[in-house]
Amino acid sequence: MKRTGAQIIAHLLTRQGVPFVSGIPGGANLPLYDALGAEGLPHVLARHEQGAGFIAQGAARATGRLGVCLATSGPGATNLVTALADAKADSVPVLAITGQVARPLIGTDAFQEVDTFGLTLPITKHNWLVRRAADLLDVLPEAMALAVSGRPGPVLIDVPRDVQLEAAEFERWPEPAQPAPKKPCDPAGVERFAAMLAAAERPILYIGGGVVASGASEQLTALARASSIPVVSTLMGLGAFPADDPLWLGMIGMHGTPAANRAMTEADLVVALGVRFDDRATGRLQAFCPEASVVHVDVDATEIDKLRAACLGLTADVGLVLDDLLPLVATRHRPIWRARVADLKARGSYPAPGADPARPQDLIGILGASLPEDAIVTTDVGQHQMFAAQHYPVRRPRGLLTSGGLGTMGFGLPAAIGAALACPGRQVVCVSGDGSILMNIQELATLAELDLPVTVVVLQNGGLGLVRQQQDLLFGGRYTASNFLRQPDLAAIARGFGLSAANLGASDDPLGLLAETLAGHRPSLLVAPVDQAEGVYPMVLPGAANHEMIEDRNHAACH
Repeated sequence: MKRTGAQIIAHLLTRQGVPFVSGIPGGANLPLYDALGAEGLPHVLARHEQGAGFIAQGAARATGRLGVCLATSGPGATNLVTALADAKADSVPVLAITGQVARPLIGTDAFQEVDTFGLTLPITKHNWLVRRAADLLDVLPEAMALAVSGRPGPVLIDVPRDVQLEAAEFERWPEPAQPAPKKPCDPAGVERFAAMLAAAERPILYIGGGVVASGASEQLTALARASSIPVVSTLMGLGAFPADDPLWLGMIGMHGTPAANRAMTEADLVVALGVRFDDRATGRLQAFCPEASVVHVDVDATEIDKLRAACLGLTADVGLVLDDLLPLVATRHRPIWRARVADLKARGSYPAPGADPARPQDLIGILGASLPEDAIVTTDVGQHQMFAAQHYPVRRPRGLLTSGGLGTMGFGLPAAIGAALACPGRQVVCVSGDGSILMNIQELATLAELDLPVTVVVLQNGGLGLVRQQQDLLFGGRYTASNFLRQPDLAAIARGFGLSAANLGASDDPLGLLAETLAGHRPSLLVAPVDQAEGVYPMVLPGAANHEMIEDRNHAACH
């Protein structure tokens, strides 16, 4: 058979079962778009390539399956860079396919030429510049398999325009890509792991996004309950362990619970499952769990011993390790440690949210009580993100989608679009801030066009909240470039895009309006004015140890 490079790409994506692609066409990828139309593969027309990348991410994060985005050469490709870096930081499987100028023009500074291969090399698992149409038959399946294998992540294929038009002859289509088989864990390592657990008096399970990626929540819960081990989580691990379980201590780190941060300092064994020992989780690394031995399980060998030396490092999928470990773990009650953990939890949990929608903590709590168990919440980055992490009860893995490692403002709205497309029938809410929403506000047009049941809730505090909070604590309250001097009418803007929209602050019954909007299951935006003085506490200042956290506003005033 004979097909052009563009036709090969379009058919292999369809053959792989990719449900949709997101992107924006341009001169360098128009042959691919023509082939996509002929193939009938659904396409989401984003309004900015970064939005397209985050739409693909939202679908990938919500399902664990590959997300695909497209861009033309030059500015189209560079606009994808932030979304790819974000996917790399949070281990999200995304395939980006970019157009490139024709092969004879490469290196001539042609119109819209940029070295996409060189630009994206550090922020992808792997990338390719394809020189022949026939090579796509090997490159595309390899890329799709690599993105979802081992530690997931983004990959990119750069395809010159003339390669998209070039015809290739071949006998048969390659088989759909499959993830690389998971390698079994060393039995001796698992036996040593079990022995270290049995010998520990104060063990703690420190979990991250690797538990979610491996689908190991059930095994994790079984281990914690069988051996009476408390659980703490990074931001990316939220939802992997039931938030209503007595063994749950909450998130650790910069805005973690006092109970979680203090328990880590008292543990004699830290079982780190699918975590990176990121600075936002550990605080000053030298003071992080100083009395504990560490067992570190991660599918990525480069993470073992990278930041914290492990007494036992196991390079393997977390789920496989726990499958092998559970039969070796005897039931144990640990009454002294359980009592200590219960005491820490009683004295060091987040305050229970109330019912005042003008307080951001309360508003997040109201959302948590209002949304169904299978709802998906996306966030942007800022105080609202941390309020959501602290006070939204994430009931399932992949129930909270947020930009963790890169911390990208503008993530939430397009990610919500991707999640809603990938998970039809599930309610999706984007929690944003009046700073973050403006970063990719153009995707409201995409949301309205698709008519998806996504509600955007914008916490409006008139500034860049986390920046202001650090300026309060570290720079003498000098608010340089962190207050908005003009406040746009976000509800009016949303209505202009075709969404239903309202301002909770202008309503006589804000809780009723919130409930009515959530029940409407239509594209909508709610502006929620909140008190600018509300900070996110506890807070560990840069360079401090986790146990040195500022616990509340009163302590912050004394700092």
